[in-house]
Parts: sequence; structure tokens; C-alpha cells
Amino acid sequence: MKQLSIRWKITALIFFIVSFALLLGGVIIIGNFVHTKEEELQQRSLLTARTVSELTEIKEKINGTTNERAAINAVVERLRVIHGAAYIVVLDMHRTRLSHPIKEMIGKRSRGKDEGAAFAEHTYTSKARGEIGTVIRAFVPIMNNNHQQIGVVIAGYRLPNFIEVMLSLKTEIFVTASLSLLFGGIGAWMLASHIKQQMFQLEPYEIARLLVERTETFNAMHEGVIAIDTDERITIFNDKAKKMLDIHGDVIGKPIRSVLPDTHLPEVLQLNQPIYNKELQIRNLTILSNRIPIKVNGQTVGAVAIFQDRTEVKKLAEELTGVKAFVSALRVQTHEYMNKLHTIAGLIQLGHKEKALEYVFKVTEEQEELIRFLSKNIKDESISGLLLSKISRGKELGIQVMIDRHSQLKKFPNPLDHHDFVVILGNLIENAFDSFQMVASEKKEVYISIEQNDDILSLSVEDNGCGIAEHHKAYIFDEGFSTKEEKGRGIGLYLVKQIVEKGKGQIYVESEKGKGTIFTITFDM
Repeated sequence: MKQLSIRWKITALIFFIVSFALLLGGVIIIGNFVHTKEEELQQRSLLTARTVSELTEIKEKINGTTNERAAINAVVERLRVIHGAAYIVVLDMHRTRLSHPIKEMIGKRSRGKDEGAAFAEHTYTSKARGEIGTVIRAFVPIMNNNHQQIGVVIAGYRLPNFIEVMLSLKTEIFVTASLSLLFGGIGAWMLASHIKQQMFQLEPYEIARLLVERTETFNAMHEGVIAIDTDERITIFNDKAKKMLDIHGDVIGKPIRSVLPDTHLPEVLQLNQPIYNKELQIRNLTILSNRIPIKVNGQTVGAVAIFQDRTEVKKLAEELTGVKAFVSALRVQTHEYMNKLHTIAGLIQLGHKEKALEYVFKVTEEQEELIRFLSKNIKDESISGLLLSKISRGKELGIQVMIDRHSQLKKFPNPLDHHDFVVILGNLIENAFDSFQMVASEKKEVYISIEQNDDILSLSVEDNGCGIAEHHKAYIFDEGFSTKEEKGRGIGLYLVKQIVEKGKGQIYVESEKGKGTIFTITFDM
């Protein structure tokens, strides 16, 4: 039965329902038919019995001579045949039978249990089962001209049984059953075909298997997956999403807003456009989300969100950034100190030992002063390390990187952290370095300032590079936009803009072509 096609299943089911309905309806109809027939036979039996009881010939001969009494049977039998009765029995007041279809019964005493009331001048009918089947009998008293009872007439009509009724209605039953089953079967087949077409020609057990496989596939995914329909009710909520968002129990079918009040998934239904790589704050959790409308035949039927806990991504990025920064710093430091060693070695070879020693003290003092400043004013090792490496990187490129000595950074605005500030400062400083590629200026400077008090945090990166063309200013924060032809560019400022929006900050750009650019970012504390 499991492998049986849904067409045959539905056809067989409807065929059975139609057959059962026909059987049940037939029993009820035949029952009503028998009941109606019974009432009809009651009236006929009463009419026949009254007709016989009113015959003058019967009244005169019932108490007559033996020959007269014997003549009663012939008269009654003619009437029985005319009226189609099973039998008509005339009894005198001694319950002696004066007529009967079976001649051997004439003259014998009747011992029926339901005859008593008839000898007390009562007229009534009864139903009894005998040798010829169920019989409807009418009892009518015979009264003489003086209104004295002189006998009883019993007229009986046989009630047809179920089989006889079926045989009498066989044509109607056959036509009704055949047409009902024919059109029911055709309708069932068409309905089953339509249902299967809507189910993409799949059988129910195949759909069940696909549902199980789909559910297990979603639960096996490393990303959280949540889907809703057009009524904002949850249709998918995999195990990873429950774990990330600390949701327990079955939430399928519930409104998304009742499960996640701060969800942004319904926005996709309103916009009817996908939103990629968007950072969201949900239940104090920073997640990176892709939200996409679900469309079937061009019609939006829901929305799905696929997201990751950005903490894991940050850990990976931190490891990668740390390694790259470490390698870059080592390379820059190695190159810088090789130059310094060459300088010291040259001074010694020339016999200028005092100048060599003075040079060593000067370099050491500059480095120590910078490290003391960063340790005192910048309370995050990642930011200090970044600034230190960028200064060294600038020296390698012939760019003087200066840090405002009034700069300080005590804490990060909520909900940002040191990873976000590494991205902001790193990209802004690298953009400043890039601005000198098309400039022949001998004096290349980048000025960095970080100011913070109880109310506001402000950081700025200023350069005297090539500047930004006026017609480019509106697009510099768009993903993929770059004035350079290399692939993979146009991401840095886009990431900066995303982080500023997450921290509810403001970003300002001042630039003049050929003179330089100032990026200023402010956050409320």
C-alpha cells in the first residue's frame, strides 16, 4: 500500500466512499420503502376485511346451517383473489374457521394470540411472522343488523422481504449504482491527477522523505537558517539558529516577532529585495546576515535568512589579521633596522664612532618615546600595534606618519570593539598611503588624531595626497567602487561605512583634488 500510486489510492478511497454511501442510502431507501409498503398493506387489509364483514351473504350464513356455513369459503376466496390477499379467514364467535385458503384448516378452531380484541368489537392491524413470511393482518368484527357481533374477519397480506424488494428495484439500483460509480471514479481520477500535478508528480512517501532530508540538511548546516511565509510565520528554524539565538522548543508555525521581537527578516517581505552581508544586533548578538525573498513563479511567498555568529568570523579574522600584521611588521622592521645597521656600520668604518653612537641613541630615544606615548594614551594593544606598524610602513614608503600627541583612546563605543577600530584605522591609513601613488610631492604626510571624552569619540586621518574628484565623492562608500583598476578593490571604505553605521556614528569627508583628504569619524559614548 505504501508504494501504491496516489492516483489509485484516492480513486480507491472515493470508490469505496461512493459504494458505502450507495449501500447506506440503499438500506435507508429500502427501509423507507418497506415501511411505506407496510402502511399500504395495513390500509388494504383493513379495507378488504371491512368489505368482507359488510357482505350480507356472510352475515346471513355465518350462523346458518352447515351447508350455508360451508358456502362462505367460496365467496371469501373469490374476494381474496380479487384483492390479492394472502388469506381471508372468517371466524364465528367460537373462533371456528369458516374460510381459509387451505381447505383442511376450515372448521378448525383458531388459536391466534392476537385475536382476542377483535371478539370485543375492536378493529386493528398486527404484524406476524408465519410459514409464508411476515404478514400484515387486519381484524374487523362482523356485526349483524342488531349491532351484535357474530364473528370476525381476518385479512392478511404478505410483506415482501429485502431480497424481493431488491429484485423489484433492480433496474433502478443498477442504473443509479453504475452512474454513481462511473462518475465518482472519473472524478476521483481527475482529482488525484490534479493533486499529483500540484505535488510536482511526487508520491506522498517521496514528499515525506524529501521533508525529512530537507530538515536534516538544514540542521546539519553550520549557518543559522530561518524562513518565514507571507504571514510572518516561521516555516524553517534549524538547530544552529536555535543554539545561536538561545531558542528552545518547536517554533514552527509561530509568528516570527513573538519568537524574535528584534528580528529584521520581515523587512525583506516589505522591500521584496535581497539584503546581503548585513550586520545585525539580535539579542545582544552580532550576526552577519544574508536575507533573501523566496519567490515561486515570480510571486514572493516568504523570506529566508542565513546568518553566522560574527564572533567566530572575528576570531578567524583576528588570527589572520594578526599573522599578516605580524609578518608585515617584521618585514618593515627588518628593512628599517637593516638600513639603520648599514648606517651605523658605515659611520664606524669611516671612523665616526661618536656619530654612530649618537645615531644609536637618537633612534632608540625616538622609538622609546613613541612606545611610551602609545602605551600611556592608547589602552588597546591591537590599536597601538597597528599604529606602530603603519608608522614603520610609512617610513618604508617615504611617507611621514604623525600621530597627534594629544590623542587618547580609553574605551570603545558600544557595540564596537578593537576589531572594528582596526578595520577603520587600517583602511583609512592604507587609503591615505594609496593617495600618494599618483603624486610627485616630495613631502608626503599622514596625520592621525584620536580624541575622546565622556560624551564623544572622534578620530581623523588626514593626508596631503591626490584628493578625491568631486564627482566621485558620492560613490566612495559603495561596495566595489574604486578609482584604481586592480581587482578586489573598493571594499575598504565600504567596510568602514558598515562599522560606522553599526556604531550609530557619523563620517565626514573633506577633500580637494590635488591637495589632500580628511576623513573624520565621530561616535557618541
